[in-house]
Amino acid sequence: MSKRTPPLAITMGDSSGIGPEIVAKTLLQQQERAIVYGSVVVMRDIVQRLGIDIAIREISSPEDACFDRKTIEIIETSRLLQAPLIGKISAAAGQAAFDALIAAIAAAKSGAVSGIVTAPINKEAMGLANIRYPGHTEILADYCGAKHVAMMLANDDIRTVLVTIHVSLRHAIEQADFNAQLAAIRLACEGCKALGIANPRIAVAGLNPHAGEGGLFGDEEIRIIRPAIAAACAEGIDASGPYAGDTVYMHARQGRFDIVVAQYHDQGSIPVKYLGLDRGVNITLGLPFVRTSPDHGTAFDIAGKGIADHASLVTALDYAKQLVAVQTKSE
Repeated sequence: MSKRTPPLAITMGDSSGIGPEIVAKTLLQQQERAIVYGSVVVMRDIVQRLGIDIAIREISSPEDACFDRKTIEIIETSRLLQAPLIGKISAAAGQAAFDALIAAIAAAKSGAVSGIVTAPINKEAMGLANIRYPGHTEILADYCGAKHVAMMLANDDIRTVLVTIHVSLRHAIEQADFNAQLAAIRLACEGCKALGIANPRIAVAGLNPHAGEGGLFGDEEIRIIRPAIAAACAEGIDASGPYAGDTVYMHARQGRFDIVVAQYHDQGSIPVKYLGLDRGVNITLGLPFVRTSPDHGTAFDIAGKGIADHASLVTALDYAKQLVAVQTKSE
């Protein structure tokens, strides 16, 4: 008899944003083998405030979970004695979001959970708590000791992996060197295979307008990107380019490519988000476990009003289950 796959962990996110609400709505909508890492008092406050018909049950470890219908099982990770003000940035909420993530990472590294789905955090709130990370990806990489990680943004139409992430455009250009290019292409290939695409076709976007136009608008494509593509092809990866960033996603959406390697954050995130925040998901590649998240932020302006759309979190959960299933099958 095969051993059952451990449950997924869902981190609550910033307790002053829409994270607790979309977590509650998601688990109310469908029964999942998932455990929430966060604050019991916050989850109880949000379900009571919004009249969400779901119970909150505190547990000590994933092994204690029963996965009862209409019950959120939560592992307390915060120091909160009361719920922070909704819609307001605070150090307490930033610290609680960070603590939930660190606890979930430890559980994933130990194998107690099969992966992590993260609700949105707020970088300013974490900064107020003296936690200096630009985002989830950097925290995950640091606490997992991962040398190369990448963000994969995906929806039903396109997938993209970013060479550089949460840095200024000036620093992105500096960081998009040969090694970063090759690492991103390799991770794009691995990410597609993790989604069940056996022989992924990878398009690499150019850094400059018109992919440099043969050196007229910059020579990074000639000096850096093309050699990295050639090196990836020598490893047996089906990579091509560089292609103009303003048309490559159109070709990918039409089925010519399975994934696009983008040079910087907005080059990759704009096409995905344009097709709808409810459909997009963020997948972190290069970690020793599965991690996905919604492709939106904390939305303080609508927090606590009961109108937050949880569709992206549902999509992130579905992707996590798919990735875990493929991973388990290959082991």
